[in-house]
Formats: sequence, C-alpha cells, structure tokens
Amino acid sequence: MVTILLTGCAKSYSYPNYDVIKPEVICKPKRKNIEKLLRKHLDKPYVWAEEGPNAFDCSGLTYNIYGQMGVSIPRVAREQAKMGKYVKFEDLTYGDLIFFGSTYYKSRRINHVGIYLGNGWFAQASSKDRKVLYTNFKDEPRYRKRVKICRRYLSKDERKLYMTCHGRINRAKTTTRRHTTPWQTGMRVPNKIPR
Repeated sequence: MVTILLTGCAKSYSYPNYDVIKPEVICKPKRKNIEKLLRKHLDKPYVWAEEGPNAFDCSGLTYNIYGQMGVSIPRVAREQAKMGKYVKFEDLTYGDLIFFGSTYYKSRRINHVGIYLGNGWFAQASSKDRKVLYTNFKDEPRYRKRVKICRRYLSKDERKLYMTCHGRINRAKTTTRRHTTPWQTGMRVPNKIPR
C-alpha cells in the first residue's frame, strides 16, 4: 500500500518574499483601531517585502493596518501616495500617511511611508532601526526634510473614505497564507535590502 502525504500547497518562504498576502479584515476603519493594530505590531522586525503578520517593511505596515480595517490600498509606498486626499503637513491628523523621499527638493521619488500619530509623532517600519517603532520629527529632523506628500484615507468624522486615485496605479496581485509563507518569528532577520 502506497501512502501519499499531502504537505499543503503553500510556497515555502524565501527572501525576499514578493508575494503580497492580503490581510484578513478584523475591524472597521476607525482611528482607535489604527492605534490598537499599531500597538500589536510595535517592535516587530523590519524585513524587506513583508506585510505581516510577523514582520514588515514600511509600506507593508501601512498596507496591513489599513487592510485589516477593510480599506484596500496598494502594496507599495509610491502607489499608496497616489491615493487619498492631499493634506498639508501642517494639517495632518491621526492616521494620515506621510510619504518620504530624498532631501533633494526637486526629487519626487517616494521611498518610505509612515503613519502620523499627532504632536510630531509617526509610526514606521524602519530599515535603519530594523523594527516597527514610533519616531518624532523633533528628535529626527532629517525626516521632516524628506517629506514629499501627505495623504488622508479616513475622513475626520470617520464616515467617509478618501480613496480617490491621483494617477495610474499598478495594483499588486494578492494571495493568502494558504498559498505562500510569510516571514516567521524565529527566522533569521536579513540585514541587507535587495537592490
């Protein structure tokens, strides 16, 4: 008698994992839920091309948090920056996304994103610090020089989503954990970002 073992159909993890795992919706789009989700992810490792649940890159963190609230946004920062309502830096409110680039004022290239928390604080998955953390513009003034654009997805009264598209968006094909394996706690954290 021949026994066939089924090991599942999930692709095993390899770095970098460019498969985009769609987050499971677990709550409504509310600022208090952004706060709860962020607290759960604080200090988790930075791993390039990961969108959770155990590790994140910068846009993977924003993709995951908004995705868990049922708000479908693109996976990468430069595409996320094309959606939502334009907001001046001075008018930021909790949950708005801040998009960063180089300090060269003519550059429009987006290469980082964070979630504004108020009083100059924002949350980010930092490639420098290798983890999800809170950062303040006063303590790290170089970030203020790198701000390129700010976007709001959730209206102040939380009754409306600003999901207007400002340009062509290349949406990533998504999958589930059933079909691919994300980075797992206990795995080695890669220290180099692929270029």
